[in-house]
Amino acid sequence: MRLVTRAATAALRLPAARTGRVAVTRDIPVRVRDGVTLRTDHYAPGLPAAPCVLIRTPYGRGGPIRLLGRLIAERGFHVVIQSCRGTFGSDGEFAPLVHERDDGLDTLDWLRRQPWWTGAFGMFGASYQGFVQWALAAEAGDELRAMVAVVTASATRDSTYAGESFALDTVLTWAELLQAQTVPWLARQWELKRGQPRLARALAHLPLAEADRVATGVTVPFFQEWLRHHTPDAGYWRTRVFGDRITEVRAPVAMVGGWQDIFLPAQLDDYARLRASGARTRLVVGPWTHGSPGLLLASLREGLDWLDTHLAGRPGPERAPVRVHVGGEGGGWRDLPDWPPPATPARWHLRSAGGLAPEPQERSAPDRIWYDPADPTPSLGGPLLVAQRAGAVDNRPVEARPDVLTYTSEPLRDPVEVAGPVRAEIHLRSELSYLDVFVRLCDVDRRGRSWNVCDGLVRVEPGRFPRDPSGVVTVPVTLWPTAYRFASGHRLRVQVSGGAHPRYARNPGTGEPLGTAVTLRAGWREILHDCEHPSALVLPLVPAPSTAG
Repeated sequence: MRLVTRAATAALRLPAARTGRVAVTRDIPVRVRDGVTLRTDHYAPGLPAAPCVLIRTPYGRGGPIRLLGRLIAERGFHVVIQSCRGTFGSDGEFAPLVHERDDGLDTLDWLRRQPWWTGAFGMFGASYQGFVQWALAAEAGDELRAMVAVVTASATRDSTYAGESFALDTVLTWAELLQAQTVPWLARQWELKRGQPRLARALAHLPLAEADRVATGVTVPFFQEWLRHHTPDAGYWRTRVFGDRITEVRAPVAMVGGWQDIFLPAQLDDYARLRASGARTRLVVGPWTHGSPGLLLASLREGLDWLDTHLAGRPGPERAPVRVHVGGEGGGWRDLPDWPPPATPARWHLRSAGGLAPEPQERSAPDRIWYDPADPTPSLGGPLLVAQRAGAVDNRPVEARPDVLTYTSEPLRDPVEVAGPVRAEIHLRSELSYLDVFVRLCDVDRRGRSWNVCDGLVRVEPGRFPRDPSGVVTVPVTLWPTAYRFASGHRLRVQVSGGAHPRYARNPGTGEPLGTAVTLRAGWREILHDCEHPSALVLPLVPAPSTAG
């Protein structure tokens, strides 16, 4: 194993190991308050007075995470890797987010009783491994000295129901991946080789309450619960989100995210709240999706540096609180004092004949599209759980569909750089009371390829947004935040459509419950863009620096 870690250190350009002696004890039984035993591995470095790094995970303690444990331990930390209950040898049933607070606190109590315990620990992990950090962080006290939270957030509810729709692709894919962990390895590889046909059928299936069985062959309890408890006032989520106590966290927190990550908006909200509360933070956002190799490498480098500085007390070089990658031609890395940077809101108005310009149009006939949930507008790229299908892609195939409207600017004379939150205001009239509005910003290059930059969807239903006497409703759409440079000669493009399936569950148009809806109702909708109804995209303009970082 030492040869492997040496090779990994060299290949990944990691800081040099502090010790080559790491003793590993596997399958330690840690008993928690309700009698459940959680299986735990301990990587002990051959160094005195080493602090501890805790990683709790539902994805197993072998494979890449075993290498991670060894790499962190060689840099002078005790590393404790624990399987969440109901996964990989730990007793009980895995119920997402339900037991992580209590199990985390009981594990911390177990750590305090170990002979090597120094009174200080940190936490490290991505995605669900970050959720379990936030579940524990507010009650860990002064012993928690550092956190490394990668593509994750303290509150998962808003990411699950972005725009009050349902993140179908993410949730069902995750349910399938969790179930796949329980089947033999060869069977799993065969399913992957065939392109996961069961998952593809499940994403297209109605009612959604049967989709988990189509994808996995079994009923997945949390999937059923998330379909039932989807309203904003659902009490179900109060004990499953941990953002209400984030301002009590005093440990320094490093956050690593990606512009095309599923949790980015919630993660940036965590960052803003921590900064406002006075916590020490570091934010890095790169050109990554949820599972990008570059993201994993950056999180390892950033994480080791953060743990060295704030847990082990080995200060490194001073760094800016925020480092973001600006996408697009002529972009690059920028170091910033805070996020978002100061910006000037700039409105780009939808116009007739598919135009897009800074000035509104005095008179302009509305555009009409027909949305049919039986043939839903497909999603293409963007923030998805599986990296192979996510990210920036050429959008021309979906833009050629009759149920997608596009509005495109003239070629830019000068570069346009944006950084911060992006939003749209869409004025529409529809014969249906239940509908979705999907808005996407794209960069059209000189060859005519249309690359998605950021997007967002909002679900419209009676009473959510007021209608004027003529039936027009103004829909505010919050898009993913971004940092992007549109080069001279490129064009801005805004897509408007009625959905992005299966990333978001299709809107049946009937108001039927999320899990049981089977009746699909198609209908027309009009997008208005005259001076009285100035539909527009609002971009945060920032001055472009003379040199890229």
